[in-house]
Amino acid sequence: MDKVMGSAAEAVADIGSGSTIAVGGFGLCGIPSALIEALLEAGVTDLEAFSNNAGVDDWGLGRLLAAGRLRRMVASYVGENKEFARQYLAGELEVELTPQGTLAERMRAGGSGIAAFYTRTGVGTQVASGGLPWRYDADGGVVVASPPKQTETFDGLEYVLERAITADFGLVRAWKGDRHGNLVYRDSARNFNPLAAMCGRVTLAEVEELVEPGEIAPNEVHTPGVYVQRVVALTAEQAADKRIEKRTVR
Repeated sequence: MDKVMGSAAEAVADIGSGSTIAVGGFGLCGIPSALIEALLEAGVTDLEAFSNNAGVDDWGLGRLLAAGRLRRMVASYVGENKEFARQYLAGELEVELTPQGTLAERMRAGGSGIAAFYTRTGVGTQVASGGLPWRYDADGGVVVASPPKQTETFDGLEYVLERAITADFGLVRAWKGDRHGNLVYRDSARNFNPLAAMCGRVTLAEVEELVEPGEIAPNEVHTPGVYVQRVVALTAEQAADKRIEKRTVR
């Protein structure tokens, strides 16, 4: 089945306000920037996003954040985005900080039909016992905190139960993809993209190079097309528009 859409705007047209979205990428590497821009232009609000981070202040998920479109973030890292920190501390944004490996496994589990899993990560901390501030009020008081999680002992070691993540939509970026939605990521872009593709009930993939079915060898496929419902072929300009978080010179 040909899954190619006419544009990124067409691909995101049914993402409504209040939706949950899983977004691939790590920092600014491998982020679905064209789909994010289309979502910004669509004007949807009250979104909950699952992503390793929120980009930077003027790119990636930072664009949605700056426009006040995000209600809640489940993420591992917020250090490159000043607006993210400001909104969180001002009580404008709810944030569930999650250990990076746990976040990755929560997304993978959601895409695999696994409701929850036990992990050693977070045992003996507030990740397990609860009390981590998810939302502040304008005066810095905690109004929403993380709940305690179930723990269990296996072979003499304590583990904490983590729930899987499934999202209404998954937004990813691939180096190459075919019309059936089979995707290949390049180098470090193979980070959270496969996981976001798996855990989205409807997954949208922007691809830098669109090829015909059969041109990608089966052993080269990173995300099978069964996980992908819509494909957007990027223009050469969109494919080349890759930002750098920090420039350093000698």
